[in-house]
Amino acid sequence: MSSRIYPRDDCQPAEPLVWPQLDSHLPLNTGAGTEAEAQGRRDQLQREVERRIQEARAAGVQEGTASAKAAAAAEIKALQTKLAEAIASLAEFRPRLRRQAEADLVKLSLAIARRILHRELAVDPEAMRGLIQAALEKLQGQEICRVRIHPSQEALVRSVLQGRPNASPVQLQPDSSLDRGAAIFESARGNLDASVETQLREIEQGLTDRLERA
Repeated sequence: MSSRIYPRDDCQPAEPLVWPQLDSHLPLNTGAGTEAEAQGRRDQLQREVERRIQEARAAGVQEGTASAKAAAAAEIKALQTKLAEAIASLAEFRPRLRRQAEADLVKLSLAIARRILHRELAVDPEAMRGLIQAALEKLQGQEICRVRIHPSQEALVRSVLQGRPNASPVQLQPDSSLDRGAAIFESARGNLDASVETQLREIEQGLTDRLERA
């Protein structure tokens, strides 16, 4: 701001500055009513927004609860199905276990019998005599052409065949490819396998069939 210095002789009396005055009858804050209305609308809008948020939250909770209940019901149903299948399987397990144990017992018994018989045949050739005689009884009335046996049983089988009354001669053929205890009778009507192993297999098959029918 610039200033000017006047000499004493040029000084003039200063004029008083008059400030404008407000009329005391005019209302102050003429926009107060509009502001209050705006605040009321804002409050109402805020309440409406909160109400809708609460409704949406409640709807979401209800929908989530329904979905969780449906999922839980489906899981429970699946567990019930599995439980029913497990109970049915347990109900069938005992008879199946019994049949399996019986089948295993048959196999074990025959395995023991097989070892005993083969040992007896190796130690005592006379153990074959009963088997040969039983085969001859089955072939009674038939003409026997040839008998194939293991070489270790040749003498025994020959004595049994020669001991038959009024029997025609039979060709005896030792065959080392046969197992000890094997005896195959060949006749005009077919062959009869009277071997120990064949007899054991027939016994095993008969017992297995009986177990399956039980």
